[in-house]
Amino acid sequence: MSGKYLVTGGAGYVGSVVARHLLEAGHEVVVLDNLSTGFRQGVPAGASFVEGDIRDAAKWVDSSFDAVLHFAASSQVGESVVKPEKYWENNVGGTMALLAAMREAGVRKLVFSSTAATYGEPEQVPIVETAPTRPTNPYGASKLAVDHMITGEAAAHGLGAVSLRYFNVAGAYGTYGERHAPESHLIPLILQVAQGHRNAISVFGDDYPTPDGTCVRDYIHVADLAEAHLLALKAAVPGEHLICNLGNGNGFSVREVVETVRQVTGHPVPEVVAPRRAGDPAVLVASAAAAREKLGWNPSRADLAGIVADAWEFAQHIARER
Repeated sequence: MSGKYLVTGGAGYVGSVVARHLLEAGHEVVVLDNLSTGFRQGVPAGASFVEGDIRDAAKWVDSSFDAVLHFAASSQVGESVVKPEKYWENNVGGTMALLAAMREAGVRKLVFSSTAATYGEPEQVPIVETAPTRPTNPYGASKLAVDHMITGEAAAHGLGAVSLRYFNVAGAYGTYGERHAPESHLIPLILQVAQGHRNAISVFGDDYPTPDGTCVRDYIHVADLAEAHLLALKAAVPGEHLICNLGNGNGFSVREVVETVRQVTGHPVPEVVAPRRAGDPAVLVASAAAAREKLGWNPSRADLAGIVADAWEFAQHIARER
């Protein structure tokens, strides 16, 4: 059965891929994005587009929507440390306005783009949803605050909500992929070296207690992530707020990722060891058991080489666009 969905932040990386999946499933999609970090080219053909801010959500949210998928947020960890007010105003204040607009319009289903940054430095890995939430930066704190807001909204006003806490999203889905400016994610940064746009990739710390001394992270293909959002729409129960981690449950070190890019692209990728970054845990790997059990989600693109190959194809597509 088809529905009508509002996708906030749908011109961004994950939002655009989810919007594409919704359209392919036969749904009607309206993308709301202020294009501060999103790109007009990211809005899938077939989706309606509204250029606007979630803080003005009441202008566009009405009773015709079956649900909202909420991706609109400021998401740069480093920036959040020096401009925390931006993250409270946009991520928390913007979501407050969105929830109020949904309540007024009677739209009672929400899927929220949360993050592993809500956990901070974990005591144990793989990380489960009951792990302590101790974010180490305002970005993670703002996302955790929104999760708390959603829990209250569900209990008080009958909202059916699912928060999906992503680990490292990577890869591309056809012509939909990462267009961040500036880029901060590891795989596209390494691909920029392979393309000759950067001289070398910085490896922040090679003395961690891991097999090769570099940080280990859980990479999830963006298309697997998108499928989880469609499943979450079905799993949302009025009055309940479900929280699920999304990851593969497998970790790859920075050096493993660099070597995989070399193999996939056939290009040399010089690396330069730099000092550790403050707040970088040695290992961040998700337990996705709750997502498998409660959403019926099974990621099928866990192969790192496949993730990198899709990202490489998209990087070349972007180069041709220029």
